[in-house]
Amino acid sequence: MPRRPWRCYRHFGTPPYTRKEYIRSIPHIIIPKFTLGNIHSRHDTEYRLVVMESGQISQNALEAARLGAYKYLTRKLGEQNFFMKIMVFPHHIIRENKMMAMAGADRLQDGMRLSFGTPIGRAARVRKGQTIITVKAGKTQLEIVKEALRKY
Repeated sequence: MPRRPWRCYRHFGTPPYTRKEYIRSIPHIIIPKFTLGNIHSRHDTEYRLVVMESGQISQNALEAARLGAYKYLTRKLGEQNFFMKIMVFPHHIIRENKMMAMAGADRLQDGMRLSFGTPIGRAARVRKGQTIITVKAGKTQLEIVKEALRKY
């Protein structure tokens, strides 16, 4: 079955589902590194990507943003001239109650009986004004960093 669109999971109104001891199959975290670039050098300015409204960000979206921004910054500035850090962690486990929409599906599924759902992914819960990505670079690289964070 195809993945459900993320608009189904964007908003939250329930407590986060994070207790791993109750879950049989936990989706692994696909983000391998949260800090990128030159960690030890001193940079003049810190740039931040800030959330405008509360919601959930999937770990796939975080990984895509991390990879895209890192490749863009490496190509434009070089790996030694910036430091980038992902500030949020995907703790929340997303569940899906699979529903079929085909002929004869009523014989195959249980409807809302045992509707807790199976884990399909992870998400980071963010609040309005929270920082997602921080980039430290020189003052002269403002436009390059803004473009990297805007694109991805």
